[in-house]
Amino acid sequence: MESSSFFTINDEQIDLYQVVKYLQVSGKLNQFISDVLRQYVLEKELKNRDDIDISTALIEQAIIDFRLKNQLTDPEQFQVWLQNNGSDYATFYESVTFSFKLEKLKAVITDPKLPEYFIERKIYLDRVVLSRIMVDNRELAEELHTQIEEGSSFEQLAKEYSLADEKTFNGMMGPISRGSLPDILRASVDAANLGQLIGPIEIEGNFSLFRLENILPATLENTQLKQSLQHELFEKWLGEKIQNLTVKLQVS
Repeated sequence: MESSSFFTINDEQIDLYQVVKYLQVSGKLNQFISDVLRQYVLEKELKNRDDIDISTALIEQAIIDFRLKNQLTDPEQFQVWLQNNGSDYATFYESVTFSFKLEKLKAVITDPKLPEYFIERKIYLDRVVLSRIMVDNRELAEELHTQIEEGSSFEQLAKEYSLADEKTFNGMMGPISRGSLPDILRASVDAANLGQLIGPIEIEGNFSLFRLENILPATLENTQLKQSLQHELFEKWLGEKIQNLTVKLQVS
């Protein structure tokens, strides 16, 4: 097979074989192939489905909005912008259409699976806010527990005794995924009421007192969380599609 020119640099023709060699040497060939396979699967899927219709009016309005936002209302100015970005109107229109179809495809693929996936992931999505006093021996931890029960300030004792970095914040830890808590701590947290003192609990050789400050349960009403789970599900689906492809790289 004869090698054909892929593009020209300073009047020198660069063929596809040389392009592939450049990508290999730069370590970017695998990413290039991955991007090609991803686009191949998506376009095949969109072509074969009849439930991904996007209205022409929606696409045209999106292009109008884009031009207004980027101050490209003048036709000549917009044409220059297209050329500078290696595109033309037909390609730009196709790109906008593709982005709308892709979002609808994500919804079609993930919406039926989302509730079950949310339940599977919920232990990692629910978060709790804890305060902690960490010391290196049980006797001190138990003594601090007694002092707090008798009215001493948790925050003050955290600043004085805790070995953990959050001592500078009066022992307050940031929101933590329930799923990331050690089993023994998670069980105690799940059984505790807000403001309740927990421990001492031995974790990795140290002894900690915890106080449950807040519970932040995950919900699909959280738009950002829902979009994140949809993205995870869609990427899993897409990855499985790509894994089932038979790919041979043939460059002469």
